[in-house]
Amino acid sequence: MKIAAIVEGHGDEPALRILLRRLAERKGAVVELLRPIRQSRGRLVKRAEFVRAIDLAAKQTRQGDGILVLLDADEDCPAELAPRMLAWARQARADRQIAVVLAKREFEAWFLGAAESIAGTRGLARGTKSPLDPEAIRGAKGWLSERMGRRYSETIDQPAFAATFDLDAARRCDSFDKLVRDVERLLAGGCHAARTAP
Repeated sequence: MKIAAIVEGHGDEPALRILLRRLAERKGAVVELLRPIRQSRGRLVKRAEFVRAIDLAAKQTRQGDGILVLLDADEDCPAELAPRMLAWARQARADRQIAVVLAKREFEAWFLGAAESIAGTRGLARGTKSPLDPEAIRGAKGWLSERMGRRYSETIDQPAFAATFDLDAARRCDSFDKLVRDVERLLAGGCHAARTAP
């Protein structure tokens, strides 16, 4: 199946591609991630701009394929904003499987949730331990930078960590657990569509 993604950051594009491949492999599924649509978060949280991005993603897919929206929640509550955005998307394109995931605070919080598994990678200090509540940290990139002895790079470090962090350990982060569940739902829907296609 194909998944069209909508993201906000430069590092999100390759990192999400890696993450989806890893999650699909666990389920024995083959997924093609289309080139992600990247727009600023400020535009995507506005209904008209968001619906425009959903329509663009829908044009790249067919029934049975999925659309995955992945944004940082920043200071917004993911449990409030994500369902609102999902409702906008479903009203616009009820003919597509759609998932909206907002990483609580930021994508990098998921790396903090599995910090032990990436310690020693990309200069992250060996022996680095996960904080008690990774998603409560304001500035996960800064947290990583301090322990890397240099500035964290979204375009280089984010994909590298996405390829190696422990997916099971990161599920202690509620928003990552939601991503895993939503991707599994999209994959299951795509398999069902393939089985029922004439």
